[in-house]
Amino acid sequence: MAVEPDIEQAEDSSTGLTRRKFLIGGAVGTGLLVAWAIWPRNYEPNVAATENEQVFGAFLKISEDGQVAVVVPQSEMGQGVYTVLPQILADELGADWRTVAVEPAPINPLYSNRLLAEQWAECFLPTGVEKLAENAAVQWMAQNVAIRDQFIVTADSTSIPAYAESFREAGAAARVLLTKAAADRWDVAWETCAVENGIISSGDKKLRFGELVRDAAKQTLPDPVPLRPAGEGHLIGQDVPRLDMPSKLDGSANFSGDIRLPDMVFAAIRQGPIGETRLKSFNRGGASKITGFIDVVKSEKWIAAVATNWWAANRALDKMSPVFETKGFMADSDRIDTALQEALDDGPGIRFVSRGDTKGLFKDDNIHRARYHADAAVHAPIETRTATAEFKDGVLELWMATQAPAAAVRAAAETLNISQDRVTLYPMLSGGSFDRNLDNEIAGQVARIAKKMGRPVQLVWSCAEDLMHDHYRAPSHARLDAAMEKGGRVEAMQIKVAAPPSSREQVKRLFDAMDNVDAMRSSIGEADSKAVAGLDVPYDIPNLTVDHHSAFVGVPTGNWRSNAHSSNIFYLESFIDELAAKAGIEPLSFRMQMMNNQPKLARCLTGVAAMAAWDGGLDGSGQGMACHSMRGGHIAVIASAGRGTGGLEVSRISATVDIGRIIHPDIARQQIESGIVFGLAMALGSATRFQDGLPTARRLRDLALPRLAEIPPIQIEFLRSDEEPVGYEELGVPAVAPAVANALFSATGTRFRQLPLFGEVS
Repeated sequence: MAVEPDIEQAEDSSTGLTRRKFLIGGAVGTGLLVAWAIWPRNYEPNVAATENEQVFGAFLKISEDGQVAVVVPQSEMGQGVYTVLPQILADELGADWRTVAVEPAPINPLYSNRLLAEQWAECFLPTGVEKLAENAAVQWMAQNVAIRDQFIVTADSTSIPAYAESFREAGAAARVLLTKAAADRWDVAWETCAVENGIISSGDKKLRFGELVRDAAKQTLPDPVPLRPAGEGHLIGQDVPRLDMPSKLDGSANFSGDIRLPDMVFAAIRQGPIGETRLKSFNRGGASKITGFIDVVKSEKWIAAVATNWWAANRALDKMSPVFETKGFMADSDRIDTALQEALDDGPGIRFVSRGDTKGLFKDDNIHRARYHADAAVHAPIETRTATAEFKDGVLELWMATQAPAAAVRAAAETLNISQDRVTLYPMLSGGSFDRNLDNEIAGQVARIAKKMGRPVQLVWSCAEDLMHDHYRAPSHARLDAAMEKGGRVEAMQIKVAAPPSSREQVKRLFDAMDNVDAMRSSIGEADSKAVAGLDVPYDIPNLTVDHHSAFVGVPTGNWRSNAHSSNIFYLESFIDELAAKAGIEPLSFRMQMMNNQPKLARCLTGVAAMAAWDGGLDGSGQGMACHSMRGGHIAVIASAGRGTGGLEVSRISATVDIGRIIHPDIARQQIESGIVFGLAMALGSATRFQDGLPTARRLRDLALPRLAEIPPIQIEFLRSDEEPVGYEELGVPAVAPAVANALFSATGTRFRQLPLFGEVS
């Protein structure tokens, strides 16, 4: 009897639109068009400037002493955005890098991340009309809706591709204005002037930027503004000093926890289990014995202690022994696994990738099937959730690191029932994030505490609190089926992934002000193309389907470094290795024979094979490989690993990378390398199970993270390219875990199908 995967349960979202769904989609489009007709078209920069500074648009100001200040609307989380974007502008401007500084942007529609809005467009559409997000008109409307709603968000490696053009245009415009001002003084044609290292020259005549800023502001721009050939300013492609590094080295850089205000006090917080939880009781008398304790601030869902120092506040919470009551569901890993399994086996699926026709191709003698799963993963940044606030005379000042500043302001304003223009946000440097700072719940919490106390308050979540109330990388289960011909050619593949609709859930928290429970419940059953991100398989497999099976797991989920790519590529690249073993073909050759339409990824594979002295992944060799294309970038990874006396031992990781034209080589290398380390941590741990509504991992030591001494030598080679630069901050993560798993199979003959790898042996 033929073995036929249950493909009939998956509705093809490209052809399965009902009339009702179409009308919903049409209503969305009509509403956007009507709204667009009455929206303002122009916005003015609101960059703060001193008397001796001149503002040149939204991204630049220049002082009379020649200081070039670049305004960056993206959160600096260690990824180097405070250097790379100014580097693009300064190169086009012709500035002297020694005069360049950076400052965070204020909230303004001009800083909206239109590229991310386009990528997230489907999350704002009603479920069932996801394919409308691919419509050019809908994408255009999404971008303009983003401008109107101040969609200033740092996420999904979009900082460079979303803002590079704007920063380059800003630099070009200022260069032309300054050049025209100089040309007027010398009575020459401005096109004949040269600009380099902050100096404009014509023959022997020279003027610095600072001498021209007042006159330059009176000039008019030509249409179009001429751009230089890329890199002509001699900064692109150079390892210029990072603008944020000196202050980080000398300790003058301010993170949220560094803020100190007159009369400031400190707060610690406790929240109950995940779910419909309310504060039931607490013992205030116990806290009164703690030296430095001042007061208690509580809401329906949390309680905070305020003291003269954070340690005293946290001890006061211990003494108060708060009791919480949870109704309804309680997060539990056994129930999560059951829900994912049932969704995968019996739940309806929505098809997001379909090519060819898989019907009738799966038979007893040619099918290979495997199941994989991944536990929920935590962010665990070094800096836990931290914010400082002062509420005075009806105005709130807020200091915090956030990847969505407009949403943070909205959260604080709604908590205090004041208008958003009564909230001033000071964006802070972030001590890591991995997308944890997309959550702005702390903004409302610290605002409430500051109002109650009538003085500045700094709220810091403990590490345990941060882990217990994370927005986790979604747990998921996957089933992969492949039909193979006798020669080892993959004729058909079907991939099914059961996971919660994380991106829809996150958007509802971020922009619809829903709490965790409401966002989870309102997303039940919704399809989410981002749940199957990365599974538009790059290999030449003529017949392919990829389905998402939506599941309710009872824990809040959201963005995590590389998102679902992190688990999906583990599934796919491990499965490809399984197929290579079944076909009796070494893994590199098996992949290369299916790479006819992926020349860049193929170059990465052959490049890393040469660099790492690939031995074919022979039995006992301990070498494994994996590759991935993501957001325009490409990477291939080879890991050398085995089981040692202390567990997993990875002796080397090599990677070949193509990310287009590289702006700052050292930062690019740092990000790929840190992504590889992050991917290794994901392979070993970074995950948690759940019991009684709480994660079992409550300290960093519970996460099985690799120590510095356990990080192997990492080799990285970039392929030269003159194509436009792409976002690469997450590219290093997804291919590492499958490369390590494939290396372990080579070394031990055991196939690992779960993340973390040693959570289960199958």
